[in-house]
Amino acid sequence: MKGKSTGKYLVIWLILLGLLLVSLAAGCSQEEETSTTLDALSDAQLLPKPVQTTNPGTTSIINVLSSSVETDFPQSLTFSLEAESTHNITDLQLIYTTPKILRPSVTVTIRPDFEPGTHVEANWTWDTRKANLPTGARIEYGWVIENDSEDRLQTETVTVTFDDAQHDWKELEDEDIRLFWYKGDKTFGQDLMETAQQALVKHSETTESELEQQVSIYIYGSTEDLHDALIYPDEWTGGMAFPEYGVIVIGVAPHNIAWGKRAVTHELSHMIIYQVTYSPLSNIPTWLDEGLAMYSEGELMSNFEQNLQQAISNDTLFSIGSISGSFPAATEEAELAYAQSYSLVEFLIDNFGSSKMQLLIQAFSDGITLDNALLEVYGLDSEQLEIDWRNSVL
Repeated sequence: MKGKSTGKYLVIWLILLGLLLVSLAAGCSQEEETSTTLDALSDAQLLPKPVQTTNPGTTSIINVLSSSVETDFPQSLTFSLEAESTHNITDLQLIYTTPKILRPSVTVTIRPDFEPGTHVEANWTWDTRKANLPTGARIEYGWVIENDSEDRLQTETVTVTFDDAQHDWKELEDEDIRLFWYKGDKTFGQDLMETAQQALVKHSETTESELEQQVSIYIYGSTEDLHDALIYPDEWTGGMAFPEYGVIVIGVAPHNIAWGKRAVTHELSHMIIYQVTYSPLSNIPTWLDEGLAMYSEGELMSNFEQNLQQAISNDTLFSIGSISGSFPAATEEAELAYAQSYSLVEFLIDNFGSSKMQLLIQAFSDGITLDNALLEVYGLDSEQLEIDWRNSVL
């Protein structure tokens, strides 16, 4: 009997041991399955997730399905949004701004048309022609979404660049300059980059003024291509600076690089003068800004010189007041305005020296008006300056 009892207990222990081994095997299998599930959940977190409501006590969720911007340079930017919520979405706000150098940026809020509901789509097109945005300008934007449960979601701010994607741009960059071009070889781009660097050195020597922020220069392959990228340009426009955006655009064909070098030097002068003289209290007169840019190029080009001499002979020079604002649209009159501006700056530097010009530039950054600046630095006002200058050229 004792032997049978021992055998019976052995069988029971073997059964229990088997059950234990099966249980352990199942546990390992479940642990592997759980680990796989956790890995999958970890991967899922990389995808956009619904955002829980900011309103405590509810289970409402607002989810952004897509947000995008479509560029039609230079005409427009179209902002699009698709969103869903467990409650009806009742309000959408597009908030955007265009960051500027020195000048305060204005934040704009737009409420696009859409059909309220738990799933909404909206888009809004900005006519950028009214803003005269250049290629390379940056736009920062985001959305605010609200539903009828008083829940509110504000998306993260996104930055986009208003690029002219019609061209395959090449690029060179240093601390002060980013140069883009698409026609011409690498040597063409390097030559213009070296010109830009030399222009900065020369301007520093002449006026002790330097760039405070990096500038982007876009070299279009022709005047026609340049005009296509601008909004209603004057017929004589070969280049343009957008100082508040830190952008320069110039039309330079590879065979016309000599003129291109002058244009790069000219437009960089505008950038420097803007960055060192900007003040919300005063504006530098156009004749001084353009005169410094022309002076930085070197000697006056023959067509400008001839135009100036003819005006001197015919006594048809502009008054200083008439070229303190916008220049004429007609080509010949515009050339005279540029030439006369060069002559005025040359007169001031030749007779009073570069150091006085440096003080004049500094005066505008302090918010001083033209006449007060001239009186402070040269001891004469704009009327006396015009008399003295006319006497020197007549």
